[in-house]
Amino acid sequence: MSDPLSGPSSGHPPVPAPDRPDTVERPGKGERVADWFDGRLGIHTLGRRYLRKVFPDHWSFLLGEICLYSFVILILTGVWLTFFFHPSMNEVVYDGSYVPLNGVRMSEAYASTLDISFDVRGGLLIRQLHHWSALVFVAAMLTHMMRHFFTGSFRKPREVNWLFGWTLLFLGMFEGLFGYSLPDDLLSGTGMRFVAGALLSVPVVGTYLTMFLFGGEFPGDDIVGRFYSLHVLVIPGIMAALVVAHILLVVYHKHTQFPGPGRTERNVVGAPFMPVYLAKAGGFFFLVFGVLTAIAAVAAVNPVWSYGPFRADQVSTGAQPDWYLGFAEGLVRVMPGWEITLWGHTLVLGVFIPVVVFPLLLLFIGVYPFIEARFTKDRHEHHLLDRPRDRPVRTAIGAAWISLYLVLLAGGGNDLFATRLHLSINTVTWAVRIAVFAVPAVVFVVTRRICLGLRLRDREQVAHGRETGRIKRLPHGEYVEVHEPLDPGRRHTLTAHERPGPYVEHERPAELVESSAAPDHTEGPRVPPPGPARGSG
Repeated sequence: MSDPLSGPSSGHPPVPAPDRPDTVERPGKGERVADWFDGRLGIHTLGRRYLRKVFPDHWSFLLGEICLYSFVILILTGVWLTFFFHPSMNEVVYDGSYVPLNGVRMSEAYASTLDISFDVRGGLLIRQLHHWSALVFVAAMLTHMMRHFFTGSFRKPREVNWLFGWTLLFLGMFEGLFGYSLPDDLLSGTGMRFVAGALLSVPVVGTYLTMFLFGGEFPGDDIVGRFYSLHVLVIPGIMAALVVAHILLVVYHKHTQFPGPGRTERNVVGAPFMPVYLAKAGGFFFLVFGVLTAIAAVAAVNPVWSYGPFRADQVSTGAQPDWYLGFAEGLVRVMPGWEITLWGHTLVLGVFIPVVVFPLLLLFIGVYPFIEARFTKDRHEHHLLDRPRDRPVRTAIGAAWISLYLVLLAGGGNDLFATRLHLSINTVTWAVRIAVFAVPAVVFVVTRRICLGLRLRDREQVAHGRETGRIKRLPHGEYVEVHEPLDPGRRHTLTAHERPGPYVEHERPAELVESSAAPDHTEGPRVPPPGPARGSG
């Protein structure tokens, strides 16, 4: 029988054997299989082009990898947990290994969570690994976005990719909310009561939103099943699609890099994806996996057996949400209990205003690239990153936003601060109310002044050199400090943001689109942004 992978379709003619010129050596089976797939899918062409993609090397780029790897761990552990979790609110009588709750009526969701924790081999470890991965995932996304914010990598042509990342952060917060609400314990039930109250505060449609989400009056009978569908199917599917699109755009636009010798808007200097970057990424994945597993093994998180099953007439003392939603609760806790009555309807401003401000704080970060482009009138492409000190206004805005987030996060735990510091809870609440307006303004001014001071110091170093600490006496008796000139590489880095760019015609030459054959692991060239230099801003 003839081999379907042999013959002319393999793409390679027979090659004479080197030791016997009169014989012909046929390609190996593996090579014929590879040729067969390459002829139909173009794998070799794609691999030759993209496996040698160049990636810059900087420690801050690891933040994005932590996001990706923790998301992969979330998917793996989440799939495992679905084999044992029962998303049902039907009441059962618990009779399991956790003796203090034996004979207690609870939902099937809570009972199956206890079974995972105490009766399934390795269940508690996997459950805690899933929860810790979620916490690290959101933290890494927020830190990753702040790195992009302060370095200006969101500018043209990467605004769409910035929106993809922002959407992932927004969805990740609600994915976490749905996830820790599934066990139906007293802590998560208290959080759901908060969500129900927030929805009821929405004018006109608040009651309809609550009935739609809970399937009736709170707590209803369908909330766990509905959240399970969102948590396991809908939101993870959207997030996985966004992650793939996010990575594809990174490959398409090429990776940004910090300014330095040999680095321009037209190239990428770094290590190739295969094999250098792939080996590093693989090792780092197992490192992240190992660290998260170690944390899950030694640090308890969300011990649902301590809270007990949810009861509508009970509330968990010291109830706190996960850290990434703490600022939303802080908005509600520090907001005065204002109410107004219009046309016979009561509008609860004490809850409705925080419900509106919560997404606006996140929306500001999402649309900031377009706001900055409009005010700075910057329409050029940017592939080199900014040092935060070189963009004092942007850096000050980001620092002020983070300070507001931390103040509201502290407001979300005002009861804990009051008890730990032996203060009145009213004192803590009023301090947070004042800090909401005062702290971001102070942080903005101070951060901007620090950036300007650092820029002035850089200019002095470029002009006069680095201080050596050596004092020299001149012939006429004057004492001066000896300065050492900066090396060319350091001087280039400090002045890269002030250098004028080369003049380039507006028409994009075909030969400047893509080339990965540049020597010394330099990918390029890129098309530089048209117009004058990147301003110091």
